[in-house]
Amino acid sequence: MKFIAEINVMPQKALLDPQGKTVNNLMHNMGYKSVKNLRMGKHIRFEIEAVSEKDAKAKVENTCNKVLANPVMEEYEYTLKKA
Repeated sequence: MKFIAEINVMPQKALLDPQGKTVNNLMHNMGYKSVKNLRMGKHIRFEIEAVSEKDAKAKVENTCNKVLANPVMEEYEYTLKKA
């Protein structure tokens, strides 16, 4: 079966986010004063083959933990749907 995984990777809340802070400051300088606490992350989408949804979830979590996110500095969440 084919599944589509969509993953959002973000810096952990307790850590500084220099890229987010830079973009937040830029937006304030451009007049977007209502923007607060901007944080930058990654959005990743891919197809994955698996025998079941449970197997697909295990593969996605393994990929996130080993390749897509640094568990020391980042957290992730994902959605999975049949292709």
